[in-house]
Amino acid sequence: MRNDVEVLRRERSWSQEALAIRVGVSRQTVNAIEAGRFNPSLPLALRLARLFEKPVEAIFFDDDSSRVDP
Repeated sequence: MRNDVEVLRRERSWSQEALAIRVGVSRQTVNAIEAGRFNPSLPLALRLARLFEKPVEAIFFDDDSSRVDP
């Protein structure tokens, strides 16, 4: 799953540590999400969406998002 967490975080000039504190996870978790090595749980994805004031779908994208179903 791809995401825009890093872009949204940088727009606010927050460090990974600052974001981690705001959503209650470790800096390593934020790093792993941004790198695409970890997909957040639904509660964490919702916390990120509320923090960034965006719907979850505007932050997280399916790897096949460019595929069009018939």
